[in-house]
Amino acid sequence: MFPELKTERFYLRKIVSTDQQQIFEALSDKEVIKYYGVSYRTFEEARDQMDWYENLLKTGNGTWWGICLNCSPLLVGACGFNNISIEHKKTEMGYWLLPQNWKQGIMIEVIPSIINYGFNVLSLHRIEATVETENLSSKNLLIKLGFQYEGTLKECELKNKKFIDLEYYALLGR
Repeated sequence: MFPELKTERFYLRKIVSTDQQQIFEALSDKEVIKYYGVSYRTFEEARDQMDWYENLLKTGNGTWWGICLNCSPLLVGACGFNNISIEHKKTEMGYWLLPQNWKQGIMIEVIPSIINYGFNVLSLHRIEATVETENLSSKNLLIKLGFQYEGTLKECELKNKKFIDLEYYALLGR
């Protein structure tokens, strides 16, 4: 059974096939993908992302939730864990929102729910997040959530034919 989570304004649920349109809209939007590692040019290509979410669940390698307003089944964004290491009790965390939902306090409200799930249900000790250096909004969110900056990997990934730096943040279990 998929672990649905609730906050005051939102519920986090399993991502399903009917969400592909919102996922395509987000992950083809130039502002969303500016700092995101995945992008799609067509609705059909976005099926790869749907498969990725499903494979995380099947393999036990992660869990991603669709974020919905309490009164609507439509996604406003998604967040979750991938690369879970049971042995080391850690995971990577990621998130995105459709641009019309930015600056509404959504992530600061919903991310604590998945953090609590990670620490209390999955018995994790460490949650990590990787952020492109120029993504100030994401870095500020992580700091507000209590994540600590751990360092920068210089020119560690190639994106749009240019090497980029990635900053690492982590939150340790309470």
